[in-house]
Amino acid sequence: MMGHELPAPPLSLYVHLPWCVRKCPYCDFNSHTAGRDAPRARYLDALLIDMQAEAARADGRPLISVFLGGGTPSLFTVDEIGRLLDDISSNFNLADDVEVTMEANPGTVDCGDPLGYRQAGVNRLSIGAQSFQAKSLAALGRIHTVGDIERAVDEAHAAGFTNINLDLMYALPGQSVSDAIYDLEQAVQLRPAHISWYQLTLEPNTVFHARPPADMPDEDLSFEIMTQGQARLAASGYAQYEVSAYADSGRRCRHNLNYWEFGDYLAVGAGAHGKLSDGTDIWRYSKPANPLQYMEAMESGRSNVGLKALSGPECVFEFMLNALRLTDGFDETLFTERTGLQGSLLRDRLAELREKQLIDEVQSGIWRVTGLGQRFLNDLQAEFLP
Repeated sequence: MMGHELPAPPLSLYVHLPWCVRKCPYCDFNSHTAGRDAPRARYLDALLIDMQAEAARADGRPLISVFLGGGTPSLFTVDEIGRLLDDISSNFNLADDVEVTMEANPGTVDCGDPLGYRQAGVNRLSIGAQSFQAKSLAALGRIHTVGDIERAVDEAHAAGFTNINLDLMYALPGQSVSDAIYDLEQAVQLRPAHISWYQLTLEPNTVFHARPPADMPDEDLSFEIMTQGQARLAASGYAQYEVSAYADSGRRCRHNLNYWEFGDYLAVGAGAHGKLSDGTDIWRYSKPANPLQYMEAMESGRSNVGLKALSGPECVFEFMLNALRLTDGFDETLFTERTGLQGSLLRDRLAELREKQLIDEVQSGIWRVTGLGQRFLNDLQAEFLP
């Protein structure tokens, strides 16, 4: 399919831990309610079987990042996370400066021990705060309090974590501009190294999609919240590098950047998705989404998954879907390097979009989305659909 042989891009590993105490009404991730009653030991055994197959796909390539996502990974104990990371270390070649992120909810961090997680090998903690106002936490179905957020961040700092992300949402039911800015100000006071600030959207197969809250901010109010929030974060020293990502210097999320720059990533766990380049083709694959079916598949030796090669037009779309999210833009040489396709395939379409003032060529071969393009990003991305 490719025009020439592809150099191997950076490689990451995603591990999915699928259980939560309660499913949030806005969440469309592959998460399941079980909490501490989840069959964690059995699931870890299945992950090890899965991991061994994925290690064969890696073929010795070093991992630049590992991400333990969910669900709520912090429902697993320190010993269980330690076992998981030991299994990863035993099966994969890890870069010397590998980034190891674990997601945690404020209401569950204290069920484990941030110091224990750090000693087990986690070096980046991502805490799902979502809001610093009780009314918004209730509207979102969150089971933690504002005090839980502050306590979780304090405990993480005390444990020696210097790379902490806070997840926040905006355009929440009943939210005003001042409410959203208040959330950001509270987050900034805790001085995380990274803030993920993203707009609440009503995704299919969620409670909110079936029964939308009556007082959702309209498009104009959401845009006003976004622009004022971006200015507030910039004034606080957080540089935006992606639609929803803001970081201190040197603290961009390496794992997510690898997604956005069309790198490779291995998939371990229920519902996990992977992407691999083999020098001539780019492949997609995924694991069974239901945790029970996933465990049974691993235990019965049916761990092989169907690989699907991406066509040229699919590669163009997937690259642009991700690259257009980057505020610094993208280079045509990266497109060629990661897809094996020539930049000339893009230029006519990019020129048309430049005429519409949605994208601009800031240097020769380097393209960046304009402010107008950011406001209508979904429409811009759709221009590259096959």
